[in-house]
Amino acid sequence: MSLTPGNGPVQISAEQIRARIVELAAKIRADYAGKEPHLICVLNGAFMFHTDLVRALDMPATIDFMQASSYGSAKQSSGEVRLVKDLSFPISDRHVIMVDDIVDTGITMNYLLHYLGGRGPASLRVAALLSKPSRRKVEVPVEYLGFTIPDAFVYGYGLDRDQMDRNMPFITSQAD
Repeated sequence: MSLTPGNGPVQISAEQIRARIVELAAKIRADYAGKEPHLICVLNGAFMFHTDLVRALDMPATIDFMQASSYGSAKQSSGEVRLVKDLSFPISDRHVIMVDDIVDTGITMNYLLHYLGGRGPASLRVAALLSKPSRRKVEVPVEYLGFTIPDAFVYGYGLDRDQMDRNMPFITSQAD
């Protein structure tokens, strides 16, 4: 493991991440004034983003966790989504924000939005740290977006490289 950024096309510093999270939290506070949002962390990659976003909210909120996989140990989506861990709490009539690390093809997020939408939330929105629109196979709404990035394999700040490098405070990529 290296705590030195790679030399690829994506380089997002810890400072840039922190600043963007503060902006996203302010937007969520404004959108959910007088409400208590329920933030669902999509494991494993979103855990750092979720934690920092919840801390920055500075408003009443509840949390839960779920895990879906379409990658396994591969760097590309298989196109088949598998629910690994379901929610622990009901979301009926709750204002739900799904918090994910990256929206790539959109397949996993589309699956999760339909799955959770069937549970009767009062509202259902998406917060994603990263988006790769050039890879989109299914368009999904992302109301709270951190950064749009090019098609590159990224890791750090919760995103892994074969289960490693999640603990880096920044996001990086390697040159091809």
